[in-house]
Amino acid sequence: MIDLHTHTFLSDGELIPSEHVHRAYIKGIEVIGLTDHVDPSNIDFIVTRLVKVSEELNKYFNIKVVPGCELTHVPPSMIKDLAKEARRLGAKIVVVHGETIAETVPQGTNRAAVEADIDILAHPGLIAEEEVKLAKKNGIFLEITARAVHAFTNGRTANLAEEIGASLILNTDAHSSKNFIDREFGAKIALGCGLSLDLLLSNSRKLLKK
Repeated sequence: MIDLHTHTFLSDGELIPSEHVHRAYIKGIEVIGLTDHVDPSNIDFIVTRLVKVSEELNKYFNIKVVPGCELTHVPPSMIKDLAKEARRLGAKIVVVHGETIAETVPQGTNRAAVEADIDILAHPGLIAEEEVKLAKKNGIFLEITARAVHAFTNGRTANLAEEIGASLILNTDAHSSKNFIDREFGAKIALGCGLSLDLLLSNSRKLLKK
């Protein structure tokens, strides 16, 4: 398994990065992204620490750790500049917290995200067709999520992406070790959207090569 959207206690997750990564390894995850929530108040603090701890953990654990961040509930007009700042600070994966129907995310977030230099638009909710087209054009991956609170609209994301040719990726948005999934469960989530797990994991590998 590859999981490129997870959270440690540096934002709202439960575990310190070392335990978080170790528990992911035990679950069978081969590559994990540490993408804690950021906005202008903490982006420098969070990203620099995730870069540092990822470098250290990669020396000792038999799991690839990739540092990143998730731009969360920020004004859409900030997304472009914050994504650039995250890159400057060393983030290898930049996620934007999409317009999930489970929360009141600022309107226009999805559109701003697919127009910015990011990698993943997470749980994009009732994403518009035009936004999916922009995601395809700009090489941004749309997330199929295993996180129950955000998964209600996975079908729409999958259907539009398949129709338009945008790339899909499977992540857990894990905030605790209980949120990690194994390959068998990942295959069930993919099948529930009419997709194959192999396709989704292949897209994860493509993202890692960017």
